[in-house]
Amino acid sequence: MTVEPAPKRKKIPQHMPGDLSREAMIERMIRVDQAGEYGAVRIYEGQMSVLGKSATGPVIRHMAEQERNHLDTFNRIVAERRVRPTVLMPLWHLAGFALGAGTALMGEKAAMACTVAVEEVIDEHYADQVAHLDDDEAELRETCETFRREELEHRDAGLEHGAHGAPGYELLTSAIKTGSRLAIWLSKRI
Repeated sequence: MTVEPAPKRKKIPQHMPGDLSREAMIERMIRVDQAGEYGAVRIYEGQMSVLGKSATGPVIRHMAEQERNHLDTFNRIVAERRVRPTVLMPLWHLAGFALGAGTALMGEKAAMACTVAVEEVIDEHYADQVAHLDDDEAELRETCETFRREELEHRDAGLEHGAHGAPGYELLTSAIKTGSRLAIWLSKRI
C-alpha cells in the first residue's frame, strides 16, 4: 500500500489588501508612542499642579520623571527616523493637563485611579506592539518592553496609594480607559 503525500497547502499571504506596509506600521507605532508619552507627561504635570505638595507629590513626581524620559526617547526616535508626529499634539497638550488636574481636584485617590486606568491601557498597547516587532526591530521592541514595565510600576503605585477608594472608581476608570483608547486610535492615524 502506497501512502499518498499530503496535499500541499496554499500559502496564505502575510499581508492582505489594505494592510499597512511594515514601514508604515512601525511609523504608526512610533507616532502614537510619542503622542502617548507626551500625554502622560501632561497628565502628571496637571496632577502636580494640584497635588505637588501633598503626600502623593513625590510619587507623582517620580512617575512624571520616568514619563519625561520616555518622551525624550521617542522624540529622539521620531527625529532619527523622520516620523511625522501626530497633528493632535495641541489637543493632547490641553487634554492631558486637564485630565491630570481634573482628577487631582477630585482628590489623591481619583488622581491615582487616573494613573491606574491610563497605565492599564498603555500596558495593553505596548504589549501588542512588542508582539508585532521582530528581531529587525529589536531595539524598538526592547524600548517598548522597558517602558511597559515602568508603566506597570506606575499602575501598581496608583493601586498602592488608594486608587480603588476613588469616588466612582469603576465609572471613572472606564471613562478614562475609553478616552485613552480613542487617543491611541486617533494618534496612529492623524
